[in-house]
Amino acid sequence: MVATVRLDENLTTTLNKVSKILHKKKSDVIREAIKYYALNVEKGAKSRMLTAIGKTKEIDKKDFKDFEGTFDDGI
Repeated sequence: MVATVRLDENLTTTLNKVSKILHKKKSDVIREAIKYYALNVEKGAKSRMLTAIGKTKEIDKKDFKDFEGTFDDGI
């Protein structure tokens, strides 16, 4: 697939510098940047999901303890 990306002057300068420093083609730098970005997005999503699961577990524990306490209330 071929993609066209418009870059402002600052990003163009940055891409050129990174490309020269790494001795890589600009297209290779862009591909690696996309892979790196995607990996970090996935890690962030996983982290947010694990945090939500942890919060849900804590709420469930509290609800269970509250419910469990009603067993001996004499009803």
